[in-house]
Amino acid sequence: MAKRDFYETLGVAKNASDDELKKAYRKLAMKYHPDRNPDSKEAEEKFKQAKEAYEVLSDANKRAAYDRYGHAGVDPNAAGMGGAGGAGFGDAFGDIFGEIFGAGRRGGGGGPQVYRGADLKYAMEITLEQAANGFDTEIRVPSWENCEVCKGSGAKAGTTPKTCRTCGGSGAVRMQQGFFSVQQTCPTCHGSGKEITDPCVPCDGVGRTRRNKTLQVKIPAGIDDGMRIRSSGNGEPGINGGPPGDLFVEIHIKEHKIFQRENDDLHCELTIPFTTAALGGDIQVPTLNGKAEITIPEGTQSGKTFRLRGKGIKGVRGAYPGDLYCHFVVETPVKLTDEQKAILRQFESSLGEGGERHSPQSKSWTDRVKDFFS
Repeated sequence: MAKRDFYETLGVAKNASDDELKKAYRKLAMKYHPDRNPDSKEAEEKFKQAKEAYEVLSDANKRAAYDRYGHAGVDPNAAGMGGAGGAGFGDAFGDIFGEIFGAGRRGGGGGPQVYRGADLKYAMEITLEQAANGFDTEIRVPSWENCEVCKGSGAKAGTTPKTCRTCGGSGAVRMQQGFFSVQQTCPTCHGSGKEITDPCVPCDGVGRTRRNKTLQVKIPAGIDDGMRIRSSGNGEPGINGGPPGDLFVEIHIKEHKIFQRENDDLHCELTIPFTTAALGGDIQVPTLNGKAEITIPEGTQSGKTFRLRGKGIKGVRGAYPGDLYCHFVVETPVKLTDEQKAILRQFESSLGEGGERHSPQSKSWTDRVKDFFS
């Protein structure tokens, strides 16, 4: 299947400026980001298409190659197709490997490589009531902070890091393997472009120390099990001035003693005595916000379900709350006295005198059994 034109994907003209490209990409990224569309494969695919288009058009060399040769100009499998400035297949191949081995890399090839910090995940267990109503809370998460002694340089006080002798300060080395030229992170300085000959003692030359930090987190009303809340910039710090990662708070809802949640609806099982089921009556049922009253009609059978509209949960994206479904189970009395047994036998005898009108389900079942064996 032919690829869609990158300019058309972003919805911009071919002479669009860098700012116009960035604005168009951000708009599409906000609309189709997987975190905002967790169950949509279509949104995920559109997000990937927009990301690919922006990665090409935001790079001057790649954009020039694309404008001249189309998709073949930026296809790593199209040997010999170079971009502006004479970049060939080997360079394109190296750029791709650089992205694979250094996710989140920023900056050009003339200085140390800049990396975005890693994302962090924090699992939070909450009650069903908390999920329904929402609340504000604090969490403590482990984090890296710049060393107070060396101010993040990693070098001992009074000394400074030196330019890396292996990569010359670029943070990357290029390895020639036959036809292919592959760029990799420098093994000596690990992309920083600097060597530390006399490391800082408190941080052991890393430039960062592990600390715990307290964050304010707002849990929105209606959140469901497995949903995540993004706390931007509270992940691991970036390397060489790169942006920090994000913190994702993943919600897990504890099992409730009474209710089971299904999307925005709630379900509960209620046991009633067989006398109430036979004679009918009013009973109180629990809800998340108090009690409600249900009128049980005469002759209610076990398994009957009653719906209370609007007594469920209003989801984070829902306009109206769900419903509460009460599933009734008729309880058979146990450990009867001789007197109670005699009363029940007398009652049973009276039912037989009334014929099948007292037990229509039993009559129907008996007839089906007779038909089966006949």
